[in-house]
Amino acid sequence: MGTIVNLYSTKKGELNRFLSSFFNTEMEIYNKLSWQKSYNNPIEVTDLIGVYVDNYDNYSINLWICLDNNVYINVSEKNADALIRYIYERYPS
Repeated sequence: MGTIVNLYSTKKGELNRFLSSFFNTEMEIYNKLSWQKSYNNPIEVTDLIGVYVDNYDNYSINLWICLDNNVYINVSEKNADALIRYIYERYPS
């Protein structure tokens, strides 16, 4: 099982704006209110967490990650740094 990232929004187009900016390419998720991606390398998720927290006030979205089967963690400004440290400690490169 890979690490799963889920993004949610109640505002149409918000996920498209965030992901297009993050991936630096135009995404095609205009009318979707959720987005999910699985990563084989959990370390890759830390970039998304960092960008999410740095832009927390600019987007109306929620970020959840799943490191263990059916255990989801809501990423917030308060837990992002500790979560990134935990991922690097748990999955050393």
